[in-house]
Amino acid sequence: MSVDVVVGAGSTGVATASLLADAGRRVRLVTRSGSGPEHPGIERVAADATDADRVTAICRDATTLFTCAAPPYHAWPKAFPPLSAALLTAAERTGAGYVVLDNLYAYGQVDGPMTEDLPPAPNSVKGGVRARIWQEALAAHRAGRVRVTAVRASDFIGVGASSVFTLAVAPKVLAGKPALVPGDLDAPHSWSAVRDVARALVAVSRDDRAWGHVWHVPTPAPVSVRELAGLLAHTAGVRAPKLRTMPAWMLTLGGLFSPTVRELPEIQYQFRQPFVLDSAHTEETFDLKPTPLEVTLKEMAAA
Repeated sequence: MSVDVVVGAGSTGVATASLLADAGRRVRLVTRSGSGPEHPGIERVAADATDADRVTAICRDATTLFTCAAPPYHAWPKAFPPLSAALLTAAERTGAGYVVLDNLYAYGQVDGPMTEDLPPAPNSVKGGVRARIWQEALAAHRAGRVRVTAVRASDFIGVGASSVFTLAVAPKVLAGKPALVPGDLDAPHSWSAVRDVARALVAVSRDDRAWGHVWHVPTPAPVSVRELAGLLAHTAGVRAPKLRTMPAWMLTLGGLFSPTVRELPEIQYQFRQPFVLDSAHTEETFDLKPTPLEVTLKEMAAA
């Protein structure tokens, strides 16, 4: 039976591992603690993914290595490069196809919809980290050392997803409480469903056309935070949300107490202006369609 290795047991890692296992694949899900869902097709493995030798051993008979892992948000500059380097090394040594879950930071501030052919133009420290990681992997692919592809998503929504909306807005809306939003309430924004992330990762891993390219997660038409919150409230049958824009000074103050909040100002452009992902190329190439927002929000409300 074919083996796939998934690194990271956050919402996207669990969704990807479960999708593969449900399709009859044998999956090794790698985390530091050996956490993950109980599934007859999923073997949970405790390992330090920055240890290239250990990951190589785990991938010894793997067809594909998926990375859905990320260090703590504030630690990206120091912790992300060694993690990515170890995974790339393991893929090179074993011949496993290397599928990278990425985000949109490498594009920087874009005036218009983001498409896969945009050159890297990061305007943040974390965007620079993401851009360098992909360029190093792509260079290895072009040198013939490994097969690599990247799937880029916008902010996550869905059960277990971690994003500004799911952490700061959705819980308040579902509880009928006012929510402070660090951004423009009415700027169009793209939201990628966790299940669509998993579907895209698996689809590109099974198609030779994918290697050496970036692909965008099939994502619904953009809606603002205000629209998304209203749709969530309607779907959940709770009262209309009360939203206010968080003042800049409050975000700065929060950064004094939280290393994660301290990192948000440099990516505020993503929430202060339209932030739109164009996924038409991926949808057409792999015959994938995004999950309707109403379906994703209904699952979030039920959970």
